[in-house]
Amino acid sequence: MLLEAKGSWSEAEKAYSSLLEENPFDQVVHKRKIAMAKAQGNITVAIELLNKYLETFMADHDAWRELAEIYVSLQMYKQAAFCYEELILSQPTNPLYHLTYADVLYTIGGQENLQTAKKYYASTIQLTGGKNRRALFGVCLCTSAISQLSKGRNKEDNGTELQSLAATALEKDYKQRAPDKLQLLTSALKSLRVSS
Repeated sequence: MLLEAKGSWSEAEKAYSSLLEENPFDQVVHKRKIAMAKAQGNITVAIELLNKYLETFMADHDAWRELAEIYVSLQMYKQAAFCYEELILSQPTNPLYHLTYADVLYTIGGQENLQTAKKYYASTIQLTGGKNRRALFGVCLCTSAISQLSKGRNKEDNGTELQSLAATALEKDYKQRAPDKLQLLTSALKSLRVSS
């Protein structure tokens, strides 16, 4: 790490490679190599190293999250979605993973992804006891986008009841925490054609 701090990247790389020859399962050294690649701005190498690392250490939640965040920063949303799926499988009660997975699916768009995103926003709401505003907004946004995509094609219920419940919860929360912003919320929900 001293060599890294001095900017002697090639010497640090040699030291890490030597340590990995002695113990190829040293997670700390693998992570330092990844951090070094990121510090040098070599994101492609960081992605390769993270993927290689995760082949061996599949249960490392931090590595999956790191890889997902890199993919999101590069707008590689399908790859990021896969990472968040892995995180949800390993920690199904962590609402943050449900929320970020829903955000990624919403960003990808399309009818199927929006439906799935809405389900994961709903699971975030359930896991947080209805206290996550971002998930409440996500339900409203997904339902609105789905109804726009399916205009004239599909007359089945598009989750308007869930959307209405989310809008009511948002209004209640804003009345308690930020009454001066309630008018702004109401107009935003109207623009989404949401009524509580």
